[in-house]
Amino acid sequence: MATYTPKKSEIERTWHLVDAEGLVLGRMATEVAKILRGKHKPTYAPHIDTGDHVIVINADKVVLTSGKAERKIVYRHTGFPGGIKSDSYEELLAKKPADIVRQSIRGMIPKNRLGRQQLSKLQVYAGPSHPHQAQKPIALEIDHARAKEV
Repeated sequence: MATYTPKKSEIERTWHLVDAEGLVLGRMATEVAKILRGKHKPTYAPHIDTGDHVIVINADKVVLTSGKAERKIVYRHTGFPGGIKSDSYEELLAKKPADIVRQSIRGMIPKNRLGRQQLSKLQVYAGPSHPHQAQKPIALEIDHARAKEV
């Protein structure tokens, strides 16, 4: 059986809006990555970018469960000898909340040209406003990713 390849004219892209307030970071990231890759569409093909555009707002109000914000460490390297730097998720959430969400979603996308193309359709904003009203994004509800009230 031949691999299905959608034609360019068959690919329809829509815009989705995700409000990250109160959502668990990893659960939200998996849903957003699924939409960016196009896995929610019947025309999905793993070798073609069939995904939609996603706008994530309120990235500063995302939640990490069971104390992971204090425990988990994010490492980066300056490129110089001995230049490894580390921050906790709690510190980065205060400094650059949009980067935390973007990096979490990036980890769930393929690490190749196709993945970079899919990731270019992601827009993340720390606050509730975004400059994409003209695209008329559809609000995407991710109920199972809500943090449980303790």
